[in-house]
Amino acid sequence: MDCYTANWNPLGDSAFYRKYELYSMDWDLKEELRDCLVAAAPYGGPIALLRNPWRKEKAASVRPVLDIYSASGMPLASLLVSTSDGPWGLGLDRVSSSEDSLRNLSPLQWKSGPVVSLGWSAEEELLCVQEDGAVLVYGLHGDFRRHFSMGNEVLQNRVLDARIFHTEFGSGVAILTGAHRFTLSANVGDLKLRRMPEVPGLQSAPSCWTALCQDRVAHVLLAVGPDLYLLDHAACSAVTPPGLAPGVSSFLQMAVSFTYRHLALFTDTGYIWMGTASLKEKLCEFNCNIRAPPKQMVWCSRPRSKERAVVVAWERRLMVVGDASESIQFVLDEDSYLVPELDGVRIFSRSTHEFLHEVPAASEEIFKIASMAPGALLLEAQKEYEKESQKADEYLREIQELGQLTQAVQQCIEAAGHEHQPDMQKSLLRAASFGKCFLDRFPPNSFVHMCQDLRVLNAVRDYHIGIPLTYSQYKQLTIQVLLDRLVLRRLYPLAIQICEYLRLPEVQGVSRILAHWACYKVQQKDVSDEDVARAINQKLGDTPGVSYSDIAARAYGCGRTELAIKLLEYEPRSGEQVPLLLKMKRSKLALSKAIESGDTDLVFTVLLHLKNELNRGDFFMTLRNQPMALSLYRQFCKHQELETLKDLYNQDDNHQELGSFHIRASYAAEERIEGRVAALQTAADAFYKAKNEFAAKATEDQMRLLRLQRRLEDELGGQFLDLSLHDTVTTLILGGHNKRAEQLARDFRIPDKRLWWLKLTALADLEDWEELEKFSKSKKSPIGYLPFVEICMKQHNKYEAKKYASRVGPEQKVKALLLVGDVAQAADVAIEHRNEAELSLVLSHCTGATDGATADKIQRARAQAQKK
Repeated sequence: MDCYTANWNPLGDSAFYRKYELYSMDWDLKEELRDCLVAAAPYGGPIALLRNPWRKEKAASVRPVLDIYSASGMPLASLLVSTSDGPWGLGLDRVSSSEDSLRNLSPLQWKSGPVVSLGWSAEEELLCVQEDGAVLVYGLHGDFRRHFSMGNEVLQNRVLDARIFHTEFGSGVAILTGAHRFTLSANVGDLKLRRMPEVPGLQSAPSCWTALCQDRVAHVLLAVGPDLYLLDHAACSAVTPPGLAPGVSSFLQMAVSFTYRHLALFTDTGYIWMGTASLKEKLCEFNCNIRAPPKQMVWCSRPRSKERAVVVAWERRLMVVGDASESIQFVLDEDSYLVPELDGVRIFSRSTHEFLHEVPAASEEIFKIASMAPGALLLEAQKEYEKESQKADEYLREIQELGQLTQAVQQCIEAAGHEHQPDMQKSLLRAASFGKCFLDRFPPNSFVHMCQDLRVLNAVRDYHIGIPLTYSQYKQLTIQVLLDRLVLRRLYPLAIQICEYLRLPEVQGVSRILAHWACYKVQQKDVSDEDVARAINQKLGDTPGVSYSDIAARAYGCGRTELAIKLLEYEPRSGEQVPLLLKMKRSKLALSKAIESGDTDLVFTVLLHLKNELNRGDFFMTLRNQPMALSLYRQFCKHQELETLKDLYNQDDNHQELGSFHIRASYAAEERIEGRVAALQTAADAFYKAKNEFAAKATEDQMRLLRLQRRLEDELGGQFLDLSLHDTVTTLILGGHNKRAEQLARDFRIPDKRLWWLKLTALADLEDWEELEKFSKSKKSPIGYLPFVEICMKQHNKYEAKKYASRVGPEQKVKALLLVGDVAQAADVAIEHRNEAELSLVLSHCTGATDGATADKIQRARAQAQKK
């Protein structure tokens, strides 16, 4: 245990700091880091190096190289900077994106300006800020993603310096131009440029500056001589750090903490001021007695720790300072680069990659010399137990007597999470497991989750993976983001193993990763479309949560249209297939898929797309080959495009439907009688061509009726137009024009029965009973006289009804008598007819005492009939 703490360095009385090696770097750098532009992503992210950016004295044939490595020094991509714009103008030739093919050139060039600064976004995209204000964005493997400009003012004045910073909204870029003005965007994903206010009297570049994020707003803090200025979107404010030592004539370096809550300032007097980023509170101040400006200065603090420390680096010296009179100093054997992290600082050079951090409280309690903490005693007890020593029982009893066994187990579990070496992790977890055996109700979740988390962390820390996450970083990052980063590195097997080990839901885990793998697979253009589609289907099958349409969209984006179509064959949802097929201009195939789905909305979508895409003739020919689509389109045209519907009927020689169309059109569109008659004539001609003589004759009769109705309106007045034939006759009768009505009936061959009904109804409505009687006596009624009785009773005129009841034939006599209320006479007629149905009908109309005698007569008649 004493040996284990040999690399612990105290900072004051309350904190220890340790530095341990993460990797031995094997990236074969031929130049010092000071000769490169360097950018390293946080959370164990990749490292980007732009070699030879300032070596203008070298020959133009010596082209700068942009390399991307993992944190362990494994090459991920290499790009050559084109010399088309001078010895270091940025047009890029992509060398490779994998270690195996790092030496194979694959040219990919474009012209642009020199690179001023590099930085990584939160999504691990490399941002290259150029002198002309353009920002080029690359993927982890050197693939070009996009570019954007920081504005015309930056283009005109050029970029002097730039900072890539991170906020809760995303990754931002801050630019210092040659006019000594600042422009920034707080989120490059949603670019909104802000031109910061001018600093009064600023004639040269500030000695140092940085970007801050306060109250969800990005600011710029800069130093001009002994003065500090804070720029926000509205104003430039002079600020003064509280408690700053006197005599400062210049600020040489400034650093903001990982969480943007604290700020450190290095002055020309050798003092380091540390306080809050708002510059309202001072934490401490340290005199390092070195006035030379440092190469780098970063914060080194641990979440939820009260200790605050800053790491300052010079050429061959590294110093850790905080709220203590002494500092921790390390000798740097090589040129090094500092990467601030959530809970420490990564330090890498050409040969090593190390991590410097404050020793966590749990580890300090267990491992510090002569510690009697519960966790330390439990660790000793477990070691003695393995030796089969009785001291194990003594240590254990001591912990139990103090009632601290639960605390001891928790300390060992927590300390295991902060250890980098698997052997020490196992030792601490064995101690925790040993202590758990003597607890009745210790919840196992913390122990199980720690074991799972450490297995995941040890897997990604492997040299070939190169993601040296600490436990605190892992918890802050979350497993989903870690899986995304493994997918970004194309480490699909490891990502799937982690998902299966942690038993993540398929949609969040394996399915999502397989979908990413498939999207990467379609980019491999050296494999045939058939083989790629088959491999993807064999691997994915019907995995829930995987969308073949998304994979097909990626294939189409890579220029592999045929592969995209093959992949869409595996997509079960037509609603996902059709939009992409339309995008790929495979409209006819999209129409077939839409029809197969049975979704009419989807079919209409494709039809409207085809209508805009094809000329009219081709569109109609396409519809003729798809009867269902043609039927749906006709329905659409009936409501929206009548002229198109007519063209469809004409092209198909569908004279029957064309005739019906002209009939509807004659009433819907035409108001003049001449136009309507002309439309009806066209319809009649169409019906004759369709060999539908009935429809043609009916149409011609309608034309005759329209002309007659117009003549009646001209001669008699009133409203006749658009009435039916029956209504026209009825209207004439109601108007007293009986002869015209009869003539109309003869002209249109209205049967006598129908004409008598029409006249009977009209005269009853007029209550012209005298005319009705004359009409009934004009000749023998073809409809009989029962309708006269019914109509009169409907008009509540029993007197007139009785006149006709006597004239009703024998077969309807009983019914007529019942209608006029003569039950007794109806009974006599029924008895005379000896008709059982008529007897029952009359009996049903007999009510109470009034018709009692009649009912008895019927019953007697029935009895006599039964005797016979």
